[in-house]
Amino acid sequence: MEPFSLLAALKVAGLVVTPWKIVGWIGNLIFSTRFIYQWLASERAKRSVIPAGFWLLSTLGSLFLLAYFGFYRRDSVGVISTVFPLPIYLRNLYLQLKHRHPVHPGNEPRVAQ
Repeated sequence: MEPFSLLAALKVAGLVVTPWKIVGWIGNLIFSTRFIYQWLASERAKRSVIPAGFWLLSTLGSLFLLAYFGFYRRDSVGVISTVFPLPIYLRNLYLQLKHRHPVHPGNEPRVAQ
């Protein structure tokens, strides 16, 4: 058996499934779940919030989709649609992580005695 035979295209329920399509589907799934994540965070906070996880899911989803469109499809429309917002996702993720204060007793101000 050839070691790369598992990487060949499979036909499942009439769909051609390739490893690159799986990468694209994973990217779409990750990218789509960011809205559910943001919605749940807002429901918990009882106000509209955009948590750091939203930007992380946006970044990861974009990277998977960029790999799919760039290496497999070689589709300039897909590449451009995933590359242009990527710096925005990364910047927002950086800003949220930079301004996050760890919660532990050493961070709290001292009580006047």
